[in-house]
Amino acid sequence: MSDVRDNIRIVRETIAEAALRAGRRPSDVRLMAVTKTVDDDRILEAIDCGVDIIGENYVQEAKRKIEKMGKGVEWHMIGYLQSNKAKYAVRIFDMIHSVDRMSLAAELNRRAQAVGHPMKILIEVSTGGEITKSGAPMAEVPGLIRSLSSLEYLSIQGLMTMAPWFDNPEDARPYFRMLRELRDEIVRVNIPHIEMKELSMGMTADYEVAVEEGATIVRIGRKIFGERP
Repeated sequence: MSDVRDNIRIVRETIAEAALRAGRRPSDVRLMAVTKTVDDDRILEAIDCGVDIIGENYVQEAKRKIEKMGKGVEWHMIGYLQSNKAKYAVRIFDMIHSVDRMSLAAELNRRAQAVGHPMKILIEVSTGGEITKSGAPMAEVPGLIRSLSSLEYLSIQGLMTMAPWFDNPEDARPYFRMLRELRDEIVRVNIPHIEMKELSMGMTADYEVAVEEGATIVRIGRKIFGERP
């Protein structure tokens, strides 16, 4: 058994165990393979093992890979997206996780309208308040979503966050809980045209805790492919 195949099996087992501990169905959590700088052959191996979401950080790198590997799986943008790359992003990605400001959303809406299909997005939230990370401040997210709800060619599916890094994954739990509670608050407000079904949170170091706190998509790179060169 290859290391990629074995690693995916272990990650899936861990996700299932964490979901069951939280009273959730394992099928409610989807595994994303994060493939920044990963060799094409190893990405194809992950797809062959049943991974159906690929997460990319850069538009140009994703474009090359998609042209080679095709659209048999979902390709999600998880890195910081500059507004001037929106015209490319709406053509190649199935979902963008990193929308954190009105200017980017407006440009994505304009570009999605030009190609004739809505763009699925998540709102990136800065749960840790770290100035080195992207994300809308938590207090501003409900108002931002209300403003975005009028953009006809954006389909808001939920929220995304990157918790601060800790040696002990348990220390990340409050940040995942905050995102889930923010999601629940937005659901209660019942903003028209808004879905809040996705919580993209949890990476290699803390995905088990994220699943226990309600993650629907976990973004795993090193645990599948090993350390990046």
